[in-house]
Amino acid sequence: MWNDILSFLQNTGFALIANDWRVVVMLLISFFLLYLAIAKKYEPLLLLPIAFGMLLTNLPGAGLFHSELWTAFLDENSPMFHNYGAIMREGGLLDILYIGVKAGIYPCLIFIGVGAMTDFGPLIANPKSLLLGAAAQLGIFITFLTANALGFSEAEAGSIGIIGGADGPTSIFLTSKLAPNLLGPVAIAAYSYMALVPVIQPPIMRALTTKKERAIRMKQLRSVSKTEKIIFPVMVATIVALILPDAAPLIGCLMLGNLMRECGVVERLSKTVQNELMNIVVIFLGLTVGATATAESFLQLKTLMILGMGIIAFGLGSAGGVLLAKFMNLFSKEKINPLIGSAGVSAVPMAARVSQQVGQESDPGNFLLMHAMGPNVAGVIGSAVAAGILLTMLG
Repeated sequence: MWNDILSFLQNTGFALIANDWRVVVMLLISFFLLYLAIAKKYEPLLLLPIAFGMLLTNLPGAGLFHSELWTAFLDENSPMFHNYGAIMREGGLLDILYIGVKAGIYPCLIFIGVGAMTDFGPLIANPKSLLLGAAAQLGIFITFLTANALGFSEAEAGSIGIIGGADGPTSIFLTSKLAPNLLGPVAIAAYSYMALVPVIQPPIMRALTTKKERAIRMKQLRSVSKTEKIIFPVMVATIVALILPDAAPLIGCLMLGNLMRECGVVERLSKTVQNELMNIVVIFLGLTVGATATAESFLQLKTLMILGMGIIAFGLGSAGGVLLAKFMNLFSKEKINPLIGSAGVSAVPMAARVSQQVGQESDPGNFLLMHAMGPNVAGVIGSAVAAGILLTMLG
């Protein structure tokens, strides 16, 4: 009996923790992220399941996620190479759910929901907003080159750079294809910086603009017809997919969701993808992305470098939109308030709200929100296109 009791104690998680101190560190990090999600409300809808997934994957002996199976999955010399059946047979709960990330299913389903919740009217009413959304992707490509120069592989550098788009699903989609070993740090960085938009962006916006520029008032946007809103998603999906086939999954799903919203004949489907489908997928996506943050993959100098370069990418993206707006004002009779350029990162609608708040500091009667929504939704398209470009170049 005593041998049985001793065997039981030796196989508890408490005993197994003694074999690897890094597990304790990861558990503490997961507790901290849970605190940020619950107490500080930093992107709680995804940060909470990500943090809990990190907690579950680092519980010794639980066997919910096996990183070695996914290493073999990517090894061309292994019998498990791209063998989802083996994952289903030998994996734990989180391994099986992670198939949806690896196959690119969850990010695309989330994009259907995002599309159904997005109004592209401000972008259609002011097509110049598309340029500001494109300029805000500057941080992605500068950070890609920087990360590659610092010793990261091209695939890893592309995954780090995409953090600058401030688009969680796109970051997860691209990283799962190019550098799945970085999925945990990249996802946590992307969602953390999205939550910190009101902290990160205002100092950059104030530093790059004068008080006079921040007080610029813009003309009211024209009304957009229902026909225009229906044609827009069909046209964008067709053109982008023909030019950049690798961007088709994200752009196609985004525009499908938007068409459901605007056409008016599938209201039940539109509500479903905005609510039930979106919520279910967010749970699965968060848990499985958090599960990749094991002690072996997360506690490295590389992780700190990713977090550092991620915030630089985000800052450069915000600056890129502001600077392009200032440049466009040199040639435009109708001046653009440069603050709306910072909304070109695709943190919808938080970045647009920050443009509004900073603008009202200089002119309390200035209303920039709808103008900022144009670059903001353009940024969603821009980040997906940037991911497609990187996937075409590096995939």
